Amino acid sequence: MSTGLELAKQYYETYGRPMIAEQFPQYEERIAVGLVGPGSECFGFDDEISRDHDFEAGFCLWVTSEDEEAVGFPLSRAYKKLPSEFMGIKKQAQSFFGGNRRGVLEIGEFYSRFTGSPGEPKSWQQWLTIPESSLAEAVNGQVFRDDLGEFTRIREELKKGYPEDVRLKKLAARAALSAQAGQYNYNRCVNRGEYGAAGLAAGEFVKNAASMIYLLNRRYPLYYKWMLRGIENLPRLSYLAEPLNKLASSPLAQEGETSRSALIETICQGLIEELKRQKLSAGNWDYLEPHALEITQHIQNSQIRNLHIMEG
Repeated sequence: MSTGLELAKQYYETYGRPMIAEQFPQYEERIAVGLVGPGSECFGFDDEISRDHDFEAGFCLWVTSEDEEAVGFPLSRAYKKLPSEFMGIKKQAQSFFGGNRRGVLEIGEFYSRFTGSPGEPKSWQQWLTIPESSLAEAVNGQVFRDDLGEFTRIREELKKGYPEDVRLKKLAARAALSAQAGQYNYNRCVNRGEYGAAGLAAGEFVKNAASMIYLLNRRYPLYYKWMLRGIENLPRLSYLAEPLNKLASSPLAQEGETSRSALIETICQGLIEELKRQKLSAGNWDYLEPHALEITQHIQNSQIRNLHIMEG
C-alpha cells in the first residue's frame, strides 16, 4: 500500500505536472507543489483506518498573492478537472474539518492558517502563543517542486524551531506542569480514592511530559493523537514512548497505583537526565519543579523570564 505522500507525488507526476506544463507554461517555474498540512498522511502516519475520511490522491499548489490574482481561478478549475480516481483511490466528500486542504493555495494564506502570519512569526509573543501542533503541521510532508523558492524559504525558517528563549520558557512550563500533575496531584488523588481525578492527572502528565520530549529534541509537538507515536522517531528520549504509552493506556485502579507512579518517576528521571545533558539544569532533585526554575535562569529575555512559571 502506497503512503499518502507517495500517492500524492505519483498523482502530481502523472497528471499535475503535465497539466501545469501544458496549460500554464508561463507559471510552471512559479508554482510550488507538494503535500503539507493537516492529516496523518502528511506525517507519514496514514493507514487503512485513516483513509475513511478526507483522503484522496491530491496535492497542494502554492502560489504568490500576485499569481493567485492572475491565474488562481483557472488553475484551480484545471486542478479540479484532474481524474477523481487514481490507483484505486477515489476523491471523497470532505468532512466538516477537512475542507480546503488540497488544490490552489496562496502562500501567505496557507501559512497564516498555522501561524497567524503570512510568513514566519516576528515576535516572541507570537511564537509563544501559536498552538504547537499547528507549527508541526506547517512543516510536515514534502515539497515536490519549488523553483521560485518562496514557499520553501518560509518553511525552512519555521523548521529551525522555536527561538531559544521561547523553547526554554515552554520547557520550564511543561516541567512545572508535569511535576504538578504527575508527581504531586496524581498520588494525592489516588490516596483520596478519587480515581477519575487521578486519571485526568495522569493524562495531563503524559501530555506535558511528551511535549517536553519534543522541545528537548527541538521539534514541534504533534497533535495529541499522533504525539506518542511521533516520539518513537525522535533522536533523543524515544525510549520514553513505551512508558508514556503504558501510563496512558494502563487501567486505573487502586491496586495499580504503584506501577503507574513508578512509570511517572521513570519518565521524569529520563527528562531530568536530558535536561542535565543539555546543561539546562544541574540539580540532583527527583522532582521536576526545581528543574523548571533552573531552566528559566537560562532565558536571556527578561520579559519572557519573568512570565509565570506555567505560562507558555
